[in-house]
Amino acid sequence: MKKFIHLLKREFKIFLANDTLRSVFILGPIVYGLLIGFTYKEGKVDNLPVIVIDQDHTPTSSTVVDMLGDNKTIKVLHYTQEPLRLEDEVIKTKAAAVVKIPENFEKDILLRKYPEINVYVNTGNILTANFSSKAIQVTLGTLSAGMEMKTLQKRGANSEQAKMQYEPFKANYITMFNTTSNYLIFMWPAMMGVVFQQVVLLAMAVSFASDFRRKSFLENYKGSPAILMLIMKCLPIWIISVVNVLILSAMGWYFKIPVLENIFGFAILATVFIMTCTFLGALFSVLLPNALKATQFLMIIASPAFIIGGFTWPSSAMPTAIQYLANIIPLTPFLEAFKIILIQKGSFELTYPYLQHLLILMAVYFVLCVLALKLKVRKLSPVEKEEEEENF
Repeated sequence: MKKFIHLLKREFKIFLANDTLRSVFILGPIVYGLLIGFTYKEGKVDNLPVIVIDQDHTPTSSTVVDMLGDNKTIKVLHYTQEPLRLEDEVIKTKAAAVVKIPENFEKDILLRKYPEINVYVNTGNILTANFSSKAIQVTLGTLSAGMEMKTLQKRGANSEQAKMQYEPFKANYITMFNTTSNYLIFMWPAMMGVVFQQVVLLAMAVSFASDFRRKSFLENYKGSPAILMLIMKCLPIWIISVVNVLILSAMGWYFKIPVLENIFGFAILATVFIMTCTFLGALFSVLLPNALKATQFLMIIASPAFIIGGFTWPSSAMPTAIQYLANIIPLTPFLEAFKIILIQKGSFELTYPYLQHLLILMAVYFVLCVLALKLKVRKLSPVEKEEEEENF
């Protein structure tokens, strides 16, 4: 027990003595959490500039402009004439879309010629394009339906008859899970998972690689099994990770992220995820010659993790080779399981396939790390070196 406490103190001392490691691992998640939270605090985009070109100048076209202006998602930039270079105007005003009301719009409606309103969507930013196009579509659709029903009523149909004639059946669209389409709720689990994976891998990258250069490493761990060495290196990371999880949970509450209903299930998932990341980081730290190389290789793995993890872009649409790469990164199954628990409020049983995936990765990285560590210590041990030379 004394040796265990002595080794734990040693590992904490080494960890806290590294200014870069201390600031990245302890302050990194907090800074990233605050940055992401305040960046996406509103959760949705309002007042997107939309150019509306009214070439008709009639009461009907003015109604279209007014109804678009009443939609909170967009902010109408009213033009009476089309700019000479429309594309340049879109760039200059940062408009998300352009709505063009043609000449003779009101006249053609009265003559039932079905005039067309052209909507040009700026897809330079897919997110704002989706928000603006949806808002414009809903507004123009509502106005079109209202005009059609009013025409039918003028022909003698009552409101119900006009409604049934225009709309023979009704389709109800009901949002599930993230019902407000809040972007922060969508991004929070992904970003927190990415941050945790990166800081844990970074911390573990320097764990063994830098310690192998110290004479005290072999002296302190003399006669100790490789499993003990690995666990002692991971313990400071595990303990501080618990504190980081609690801090980020408090941030989530502040930014009005949905409260976790299954805290015990999340605790299991987070524990397995963090342990898997530490074993993966330790493996590279043992295998590679120095801390810099280990950090570089682990960052190569961690950097594209969010992109290829299937959280925003479905894995089924990726090449098979990319899917295989994504499946060996701890973040991939963690995000799928975390999404079920936090956003979709699913039962914990639904996370079992992803939890099993994480457990397999954890076991594989643990075994490989222990084996690599045994070989490394044997190579570094002066006693065994001398025995090998004598036998030779």
